[in-house]
Amino acid sequence: MPSRRHDLLAYVIPRVRKSRELDDEPTERARVERWHATLDRSLPTRLVPGFGRRFSVVTEELAGFPVHVVTPRHRDPDRTLFYVHGGGFMAPIDPFQVRYVTRLATALDARVVLPDYPLAPEHTWRDSFEPLTDLVARLAGQSRVTLAGDSAGGGYALALALALRDRGGKQPSELLLLSPWVDLSTSTPDTASYDEIDPWLFLGKVHAYAEWWAGSPEDLGRPEVSPALGDLSGLPRALMLCGSRDLLVPGCRLLADRAAATDWDLTYVERPDLLHVFALLPFIPEARVARRVTLEFLR
Repeated sequence: MPSRRHDLLAYVIPRVRKSRELDDEPTERARVERWHATLDRSLPTRLVPGFGRRFSVVTEELAGFPVHVVTPRHRDPDRTLFYVHGGGFMAPIDPFQVRYVTRLATALDARVVLPDYPLAPEHTWRDSFEPLTDLVARLAGQSRVTLAGDSAGGGYALALALALRDRGGKQPSELLLLSPWVDLSTSTPDTASYDEIDPWLFLGKVHAYAEWWAGSPEDLGRPEVSPALGDLSGLPRALMLCGSRDLLVPGCRLLADRAAATDWDLTYVERPDLLHVFALLPFIPEARVARRVTLEFLR
């Protein structure tokens, strides 16, 4: 049974973020494009106490978009946490994601690489996929790399892992997938039923954002876009966390079922009645448990 704090956040977060179903795709596209024109794309660190004292940040440019490298001060880590942020492929890096990854990096003594990839609908997966694959490959040749992401970023991280496997060469040591969006084609027939119980995600927006990111209906089923539908053999060991009060959980179950038919060592942890990306949420006991499970896996 979820904690009272979890249920309070499940009520509050969608209202604070004004989450609701879209009116129609053209109106939503125009709304998002107007929002993008006002965005401050600097790294949002306000939820990390003493960030400037504890971490240094170097922002590099990769194929025209920024990549933030966050390193604990007075440390020279030999481990890299490559984190692909979620947000439906249309939202930038969120302060709660920065809070999560810096806490994880501190526990693991790792640097964090946070790509601020180009967003939909102005961009598709094609505008960042190859440069990010190249970057992860280069980093994996230099240090131990944990490839991770939440929601859309979790799906993107898995897609990058598939591409790296196909290239050969040094691979990430492990994958961490937090409520990942792994099937943008929405091929699982029971997805629509979760629209009724998820207070945060909405089916109409999922369809619209998926089409924006894919760029064309023909690309929706590609492994670069819907990695759950690709060949899952030969991947690094992985941990996937998801709650069952999540519109994306049917895709996570599909991924786990397909992984079980291969040699991929995927540990899937599904928590009953928990919200989307519950592992990132502050002040709830369920996130603390998820953190313990995650650190045990990553160590």
